Amino acid sequence: MHPKQKQKLEQKKQAKETLMQLFQIAEQNFSKNKQKSDKCAKQIRKLQLKFKIKLPAEIKRRICKKCDKFLKPGENCKIRTKDGKLIIHCLECKNIFRMPYKPKKKTIKKQKVKD
Repeated sequence: MHPKQKQKLEQKKQAKETLMQLFQIAEQNFSKNKQKSDKCAKQIRKLQLKFKIKLPAEIKRRICKKCDKFLKPGENCKIRTKDGKLIIHCLECKNIFRMPYKPKKKTIKKQKVKD
């Protein structure tokens, strides 16, 4: 492997670790300081675009795609399910984005009848 490729892979790994740390900071500080959590969300988005990193679903759903604000359900966003889609409504910029959603099938356990 070429040295430049190794260097890029190392940078990507460091960026992923930084993304996770920024996400945790944003979650912890949301109730205390919303501006700090929004700043962390913007940094997450910048790192993601710079290093072409695919965000995990838990992070992807918690950052608005339009205004780059950190979303907390019930506080500044609404989350609904309808027709096999997860609908996230940002209350900051009024943006709506939809994601495919497959509900888990409930399994019915058969109970043995005793005579």
